[in-house]
Amino acid sequence: MQGKMYSSAPPQLSDSNRRIIETNGASKRVYQVWKGSNRFFLGGRLIFGPDVRSLILTIFLIVVPVVLFAVFVSQQLVDEFHHNLGNLIVVIAVVFTAYILSLLLLTSGRDPGIVPRNAHPPEPEDVGESSNISADWPGSQHGAQSLPPTKDILVNGVVVKVKYCHTCMLYRPPRCSHCSICNNCVERFDHHCPWVGQCIGKRNYRFFFMFVSSTTLLCLYVFAFCWVNLTKIMGTHECNLGKALLKSPVSGILIFYTFVVVWFVGGLTAFHLYLICTNQTTYENFRYRYDGKNNPYNRGLVQNIRETFVSEIPSSKNDFRAKVKEDSAAFTSSHSMGRVLSPDMPKRSIDLEMGVKRQTVAAEELEDLQSQFGSASGLERCGPEPPRLGLVGQKGNNEITNDIEALAAEFGMEHGFTDRKKIEERP
Repeated sequence: MQGKMYSSAPPQLSDSNRRIIETNGASKRVYQVWKGSNRFFLGGRLIFGPDVRSLILTIFLIVVPVVLFAVFVSQQLVDEFHHNLGNLIVVIAVVFTAYILSLLLLTSGRDPGIVPRNAHPPEPEDVGESSNISADWPGSQHGAQSLPPTKDILVNGVVVKVKYCHTCMLYRPPRCSHCSICNNCVERFDHHCPWVGQCIGKRNYRFFFMFVSSTTLLCLYVFAFCWVNLTKIMGTHECNLGKALLKSPVSGILIFYTFVVVWFVGGLTAFHLYLICTNQTTYENFRYRYDGKNNPYNRGLVQNIRETFVSEIPSSKNDFRAKVKEDSAAFTSSHSMGRVLSPDMPKRSIDLEMGVKRQTVAAEELEDLQSQFGSASGLERCGPEPPRLGLVGQKGNNEITNDIEALAAEFGMEHGFTDRKKIEERP
């Protein structure tokens, strides 16, 4: 009777397994299954780095001095200058600040040039004959077909080596590098700027330079008119600089603040001007040192400047709001389970984060189901049942086992279940 009961009533799946099966393959947005460390806002319309909170400090350092200038310093200049010139000084400072904040948003809130990850490594035959396989490459030690760590690319008549990215499972395009903070490969990677909370790459470098240079001009603007204000005070009250500072302490504070900041942002502006004129990135300048060497990207001063400021900004290679299947949108790490992926391994998308959770839940559920079925089959073998009932019970157990195998196959646990099944079948 127990055999009939179990054969006629299939095991009920738990709520956690049912949710996993129902949501498996559910439609989601790309930004919801994104494997990088980015932070998304407004439904994937804005993309920031993981250190997006640093933007609060950056905005504070820009806005607060301008507010102090507009409230305490500019009001005195309005009284000193005639024909609304004083009002114009205030308006220029406020409008210029708004312009700088918009450049900051364009720099930090857009795709810097992220190269989409591959779901599996490229085929070895697609790599080409110009690839170089080193002895310390993990795949070469096992004698299996593997991907070389680098391959040669011809750029303006100069051979450039591009590296294979284990995380993104692709050969990086020239001038592309993997940002360890954002966990993405970025085209024409310059650096990761903590002040804007974003990588600086091919699609936002122009706005980054405009942001830094405009901030330099704003510091000089506030610095100059604070001195003008102190000069007017000394002339009106016929006093020295010390007494003028007592009458307008905010002017003295802003002079000191802008003097310190302008060395930082001004130096950064000068450095990036040099990089633009020589067509280098910060990463290339510190790593490769093109000075005195042949820079394959240097096309002359005019062409270099045009490439930065006049050339068309390429569209993003990622549609973060596109709907995708969760499994198909999952990207695999090349060091999955401590092994380097090779083309001999199954080319399927594995969501490492969700996969571990799903397999953990599935393992617990299978343990419960198997313990229940094991106890039931034990009772059936020990109970005084006729032979024909034993056959029915055996058939029921086979059906239950098939159900468990189907459930295990759903969560990619076929191997562990097969081993457990072989152990149970041993005499």
